[in-house]
Amino acid sequence: MKMAVSRNGRAMELFLSCDWGTTAFRLRLVRAEDLSVLAEVTQGSGIAETYSRWIDQGSPQRQLFYASILKERIGELGQQSGLSLTGIPVILSGMASSSIGMKELPYQKLPFGLDGAGLLVEKLAADNDMNPLFVISGVQSETDVMRGEETKILGCSSMLANDDQEQLIILPGTHSKHVIVKQQQVIEFKTYMTGEFFKLLSTHSILSASVAEETDFDEPANQARFCAGIRAAQESGLLHAAFRVRTNQLLESVPGTENFYYLSGLLIGSELKDIPPGIAVHLAAGWTHSTLYQTALSELGVMVRGAMDADAALIAGQYMMLSRQD
Repeated sequence: MKMAVSRNGRAMELFLSCDWGTTAFRLRLVRAEDLSVLAEVTQGSGIAETYSRWIDQGSPQRQLFYASILKERIGELGQQSGLSLTGIPVILSGMASSSIGMKELPYQKLPFGLDGAGLLVEKLAADNDMNPLFVISGVQSETDVMRGEETKILGCSSMLANDDQEQLIILPGTHSKHVIVKQQQVIEFKTYMTGEFFKLLSTHSILSASVAEETDFDEPANQARFCAGIRAAQESGLLHAAFRVRTNQLLESVPGTENFYYLSGLLIGSELKDIPPGIAVHLAAGWTHSTLYQTALSELGVMVRGAMDADAALIAGQYMMLSRQD
């Protein structure tokens, strides 16, 4: 499938994929030939916690401090895989290039190509015995920013049509992204705080007493309530429709588990109202988000032209950027 890229005349058979987000850390050992994950280390110590530890310790060597943490995780991955990971390059995306990351890199401006042209990758200095480190910067429009999603977009390129029509990639999450692609270029994107609003409303508002977390979306009652939320988002404003979560419980005795999906449907439906009519829609999401968004889009009569796992897209995008380095 994939050909191993060549770096300095030597075929690169393996690379390390690092997704260092605000609240979580994930490091994977990836085989370049087919982008399969051979081993993985996941921790809850994200960039925010790492930055706080660096501040508390008063260490002036910020990059070296972050690199030392990476080195520990690489050691764990080596033990898990039974392989020597010395010299294997590490490609980092997400918040590693933010103001609280290993090194802040400037946002690159739109447009950028689906081949990675226009994005910034910087090799960071580290100890002599540290793996080579490559960090991907984020992207900005005139009014919006992203860090991490740009890499997933590159990984989605294989499922997009190679024509002159505008296409939409939806990347669900805490801060969902809607990305417009035309002629193999990313020309526009918008951020929707769907996941964050759901967490705030379901845990820190008057609605929290009417919501109980539910994981069984296969339950017909939950699906029906989710679709009701989708429809409510199209029929009335979010601020009014959200109070239905409360009155669902008070006036109709709707269980909190069903209200959980009503609120989810309401917020996702509000996000999807902005989809341009007739545009080709593609989805890059994990299993849970993929199920919810596929259901929501179907309820709205929007056909999904292509779907891809978000982690697979991330790894493919990182590989693409790493293969561009000398």
